Amino acid sequence: MNPPGRPVSLRARAESGERLIGALLRMPAEELTEMLAVAGFDFVLIDAEHGPADVIALRQHIAVATMHGVPVIVRVGEDDPGAILRVLDQGAQGVLVPHIDDAAAAAAVVAAAHYPPVGTRGFATYSRAGRFGETAPEDHRDWYLRNTLVLGMIESPAGVSAAAAIAAAPGLDGIMIGPADLAASTGPDDLPLPEATAVVNRAVAAAGKMRMDIVGTPAAAAAAFDDGARLVVYNLASSLMTHLRGLRAAVD
Repeated sequence: MNPPGRPVSLRARAESGERLIGALLRMPAEELTEMLAVAGFDFVLIDAEHGPADVIALRQHIAVATMHGVPVIVRVGEDDPGAILRVLDQGAQGVLVPHIDDAAAAAAVVAAAHYPPVGTRGFATYSRAGRFGETAPEDHRDWYLRNTLVLGMIESPAGVSAAAAIAAAPGLDGIMIGPADLAASTGPDDLPLPEATAVVNRAVAAAGKMRMDIVGTPAAAAAAFDDGARLVVYNLASSLMTHLRGLRAAVD
């Protein structure tokens, strides 16, 4: 049962089989978060790895999204359990953690994202996530244990080699491939990017976990869903630049 004021979580919707569309937002502008919500997106993925990792700005983005009933996932930096704690305390429904190269790294992410007995996340109800102390401690704990969405990124040949073990990690809900990092770290003796992608996607499917893809066009989003992705995100910076170049072309 959800505590008062909480809609069905993003994790519950994904587990029910919904196809969920979101956008990766790197720019520090609450208006873009709000525009995504008004446009009907299912979630916003805020990038605190390559984007500004200011917790105050992040809180403002999460608050705006929450006012519109749109859940937020935050991509944090790698190996940063403190950041996972802070973004979840501010009301994010999930985290996406980059550079997961083995099952031990996946287990560490799960531990940082969940309260005991599943993990080691520090407990507090006076944050935004606990409705400033108005949620009963047991309800707060139980809701987040059931609904926190924990996603990892495979972005290296090492991660590809360990994909089956990573996907099987208990408590890890899903995986997103980081295509840019994977391409950059792939050498002549490694699997080519399309083959590596297929290896990871097969491992995710075999483990019964969620797959999240990043795309640039509606056609690519539809293809990703048809191929088994449960969550799909647009790279908003790329989409906006494509649109802006198209507008500029009117005088060329």
